[in-house]
Amino acid sequence: MVRGLLIIMLASALVACASVHRLDAANDVHALLLSIRDDDQATFDAHVDRAALKKELQAKLDERLAKDDRLKGLAALLGPQVVDFAGDALVQPRVFKVVAEQYGYTPATRIPGPVVIASALKVMPDGRVCATKKKDGPCLLMFTKEEGVWKLTGFEGDTSMLRIKL
Repeated sequence: MVRGLLIIMLASALVACASVHRLDAANDVHALLLSIRDDDQATFDAHVDRAALKKELQAKLDERLAKDDRLKGLAALLGPQVVDFAGDALVQPRVFKVVAEQYGYTPATRIPGPVVIASALKVMPDGRVCATKKKDGPCLLMFTKEEGVWKLTGFEGDTSMLRIKL
């Protein structure tokens, strides 16, 4: 009896901890969403680990280029600086605005508050948090707590969503 009660209490504590973790992250995710909507470069930069995200996006670009012989040849001709430039160009609020619009967040859409956002976040075993489109859907955006701020560190969505909006 005591053992069962102890297990229930431990499970409740773990659920509460995960909820607090998600809510903590949701405040920074909310700020990031507002910066994307408002094209606020300073706030966007404060909530994005540019180096980590750029590295991941460059790896995805390299993978995509490797699958297409025409693009592979073009990339070899133009050199790694072009892929580096593309990585820089993709880590911008306007690019993620296109991603947000594909999920229904237009400039006219009200950004949900942190409590609603927290319900779409999953705590990963390594301590990171990921955002999903649906409650039990796959991770799309990965966030890592760095120096007290949850920062966007990974993009797990389809790379075709990443377009530079002119």
